[in-house]
Amino acid sequence: MFAGMIHDRKVSKLAENIIGSEIIKLAAEVNEKIKNGQPVYNYTIGDFNPKIFPIPAELKQAIINQYLNDETNYPAADGVLPLRQAVSTLLKERGQLDYAPDEILIAGGARPVIYAIFRTLVDEGDTVIFSVPSWNNNHYSYLNQAKQVMITATPQNNFMPTAADIKPHIQKASLLALCSPQNPTGTTFTKEGLLEICDLVIEENKRRGEHAKPLYVMYDQIYWALTYGDTQHYNPVSLRPEMKKYTVFVDGISKSLAATGVRVGWTMGPKLVVDKMKSLLNHVGAWAPKAEQLATAEYLSNLKQYDAFLNHQKKELHQRLDLFYKGFMQLKKEGLAVDAIAPQAALYLTIQFQLHNKKTAEGVVLASTKDITKYILDEASMAIVPFYAFGADSNSSWYRLSIGTCQTEDIEAVINKLRKALTQLN
Repeated sequence: MFAGMIHDRKVSKLAENIIGSEIIKLAAEVNEKIKNGQPVYNYTIGDFNPKIFPIPAELKQAIINQYLNDETNYPAADGVLPLRQAVSTLLKERGQLDYAPDEILIAGGARPVIYAIFRTLVDEGDTVIFSVPSWNNNHYSYLNQAKQVMITATPQNNFMPTAADIKPHIQKASLLALCSPQNPTGTTFTKEGLLEICDLVIEENKRRGEHAKPLYVMYDQIYWALTYGDTQHYNPVSLRPEMKKYTVFVDGISKSLAATGVRVGWTMGPKLVVDKMKSLLNHVGAWAPKAEQLATAEYLSNLKQYDAFLNHQKKELHQRLDLFYKGFMQLKKEGLAVDAIAPQAALYLTIQFQLHNKKTAEGVVLASTKDITKYILDEASMAIVPFYAFGADSNSSWYRLSIGTCQTEDIEAVINKLRKALTQLN
């Protein structure tokens, strides 16, 4: 009893104060509406509906074949060699990156990779720089008890951080977390913008000298295969080869092959870092299943097949993003308080609702972003994620619209419902 009087905490401080995903909370509300029979266009989750966007048929069959072949025991700690070889070839042939199989580590998707990068490179109290909005950097920093420097990115730069944003904080940092194409914005670094950041990192590491802990860059390029139109994907190492000493990548098949649940991701980087990540993940047991690894190796060994799937996938995704973008531009042209950034990559469209302090037909004031989000859900049956779920200001007017579950034929109806909902405000 006496011990209970001192404190009521029953778990660790880390667990006591951890914050759940805002996206999952919102999705739970949406799913409750759906369960109650209310129609909802659910564009919240960065995932694919497998009935609309299935994984490649050849990959599915290869996975089945590997299970039929009883490939169900432990894989190698760094991933099966055939997959690391296939990834090495893929990176060289399609990504302009030269990494040997022993510089590549396979894991159960991108999340264990990100966790391992933080745990390997960031000590308690170290500083991590990242921009907002961005996906989960705040949570991974918290799990590592790191100091967070959050840069507020702006629509003028397509919500991508700049070297000027980063420079004031760089001398104290251990890790710079970058993502391109970016989740949640679906936007990318320009060549010039990323070059400036690379030069900043190189200059800072020269200042620190050979014996100091370097400033590393975590470069999340999980969406790199999904770019549209004239958009090109750039990475630090191809632009500045010297960055190879300081860059650790996040990559995998989750988004490019619509294989989020297959759980095959990888990292590549300096061998010392990758080897330490392997040791860490070996204790966690965060391997991709052996059957899925072998099947992915088989699938990626035929890059013509991979290209054909990607071409089809990109066409389908871009069509949906472009239709939504044109719909929002039409609403804007009609004088309604919306905006959007032209789609560049990934599954996401960045959209804006400038509705703060508008009144509904019943005279209810939309005082906050939460009020606006609820109004759009209730009146237009459209579920989207506000940027505050990605670390932006709680009253940001910007949102992520994810099209991985979108039927093309629904888009016109969604825009019409939005039009009706918006014209009722004053």
